[in-house]
Amino acid sequence: MVRFLPGVVGEASRVVHLVPAPSGPGVPSELVAYCGTSIPPGVAEWLDAVEGMPCTACLLTAPLPTTSCAPQLPSEAPGR
Repeated sequence: MVRFLPGVVGEASRVVHLVPAPSGPGVPSELVAYCGTSIPPGVAEWLDAVEGMPCTACLLTAPLPTTSCAPQLPSEAPGR
């Protein structure tokens, strides 16, 4: 999750974007959010927790988690 730094875009545009994890080592030259927004280096902050207004387009286009990384409900726990 990334968000443009204050002053880079207007406050209403400082939504939290979802970006895919980089596939290789190092930081890519540019991040591209699931909504298509390009984020060059040095103009955004990484967010460790959910905070701020999410980008609706990112929420609608980001892939859903796979079953291997989704939390299990207590009723789905082994041995039940």
